[in-house]
Amino acid sequence: MLILAATPIGNLSDASPRLVENLQSASHIAAEDTRTLYKLAQALGISVTAKTFSLHDHNERERVSQLVEIAREHDLLVVSDAGMPTVSDPGFNLVRACAEAGIEVSVIPGPSAVLAALAVSGLPTDRFTFEGFIARKDGERRKQFESLAAERRTMIFFESPHRIHESLATAAEVLGQDRPASVSRELTKKFEHTERGSLADLVAWAADEPKGEMVVVIAGAAESAIDITALVERVLHLQDQGVRLKEAVAEVSELYGASKSELYQLALDARKIV
Repeated sequence: MLILAATPIGNLSDASPRLVENLQSASHIAAEDTRTLYKLAQALGISVTAKTFSLHDHNERERVSQLVEIAREHDLLVVSDAGMPTVSDPGFNLVRACAEAGIEVSVIPGPSAVLAALAVSGLPTDRFTFEGFIARKDGERRKQFESLAAERRTMIFFESPHRIHESLATAAEVLGQDRPASVSRELTKKFEHTERGSLADLVAWAADEPKGEMVVVIAGAAESAIDITALVERVLHLQDQGVRLKEAVAEVSELYGASKSELYQLALDARKIV
């Protein structure tokens, strides 16, 4: 079978007894970085005697068929550098291939930066969405947040320390300065810290260039968050750029969850006034 195993995201004490047992007994292990695997084993005071294979973003597609065949005959343990494989880490293609091949897929649960940051954020946890890493380029980052402007669920993102300030600034511009949010850094480690407040508050906090890997949690849109006047202005802006009115209305209404018919009529009325 294929066994996905979560590894510590910082504090080695979070390594579960099942993880330790399987690392010691496994005959085959696929690891995001085999060097990191051996460092983890050394830190845990155990020996890894398994045959190891690298499984990372750059070789996963090419290595899947080989690992599927191994999983047919043996238990294949899969670990990433930190946290759960497949969640912003390699493993998804392998899981899908094994499932399609009728190979059992099991899991050894454990630390998760996504759930840890959500739990301590102070934001609603009943419905949430994980959006992965925030886009690096400004235009793509802006489009990413615009596509989530009407999202009602709590949103979770990963971000690096050297981009956290500009990412929060873009989020504040697109989602609103007052939107509640949090940033958790160094989760489970000695200097773990969670900063909570509005996006504007967090932009000011991030100006001091905080260190460590970041998890950003942003509250979903409130029912009253849709400003129809602002949406009409966006439609007119798109139209001025050469987009047909009907297409502009469809794009904006889909992004923000507004009524197409209402938005279309308001845009027509606005043009008449102008």
